[in-house]
Amino acid sequence: MKETILSLCPGPWSDYELIDTGGFEKLERFGKFILSRPEPQAIWDKSLADSEWRKLAHAHFAKEKNNPEKGQWQQLKAMPHNWSIGYQNADGLKLTLNLAQTSFKHIGLFPEQAVNWDYLYRKIKAFPGQKPKVLNLFAYTGAASVACRAAGAEVTHLDSVKQVVSWSKHNMESSNLDGIRWIVDDAMKFIKREARRGNVYQGIILDPPAYGRGPEGEKWILEEQINEMLKTCAEILDPKDHFLLLNMYSLSFSSLIAANLIRSNFRRVENAEQGELYLEEKQGKKLPLGIFFRFSSF
Repeated sequence: MKETILSLCPGPWSDYELIDTGGFEKLERFGKFILSRPEPQAIWDKSLADSEWRKLAHAHFAKEKNNPEKGQWQQLKAMPHNWSIGYQNADGLKLTLNLAQTSFKHIGLFPEQAVNWDYLYRKIKAFPGQKPKVLNLFAYTGAASVACRAAGAEVTHLDSVKQVVSWSKHNMESSNLDGIRWIVDDAMKFIKREARRGNVYQGIILDPPAYGRGPEGEKWILEEQINEMLKTCAEILDPKDHFLLLNMYSLSFSSLIAANLIRSNFRRVENAEQGELYLEEKQGKKLPLGIFFRFSSF
């Protein structure tokens, strides 16, 4: 059977722009402000000179020498620690960004995921029957949760970090929405309890990290636990009307791995799409930023 591997990039977005990549860094505009930060996938040379990057950037993330995963933001021009940008494709989301919340390079938003927000929004709007119950696991700052809620779904948002869940709630309120159910818990423990209770969801979203910790120190290692997690998700996904989205960011994973995981754990996999997400910069290079597999009964 011939399978199509998709490469998807968000469409025009007035509040976001990837300006340049290279030298293991990326230069991005979020609203009015431009940031430079590490990017392990950008192994090629920059198109713009370092001096041009310094001229453009409002802030730069400086990595620690002994731990490349951590560091701190250095402000190069006046800018706030918190600001918001809009996303118009899913009923006008308003998403808050923050430089000061963590010692990591992340600011509360993964722009390439806009492709998946659009997919979720469309699926919920087209959902047969009553509005679906959607479970968002490893939900981070909740852009996907807010997009699902904007489309009319009943949303359960789960993350292991209380601070991040509070951030998500702010994104919901800024987008003039309400009613999302917030859960601070270990994702594996929660879905196993849901399976024992016989609870089902019509939509499940998974965007697991490569490594992580639950609220009580529970260890998460993607390669070791994603198969077991998907087995349990198969127990709580509505067998009749449903959709599921799996997104993974791991340098060693391809969409074929995601496809094998899904097809070996779910009896019914229809209308499937798989591939990778990327962002295209102004200079023309394409930056790969994760792989996905998604399917639905309709």
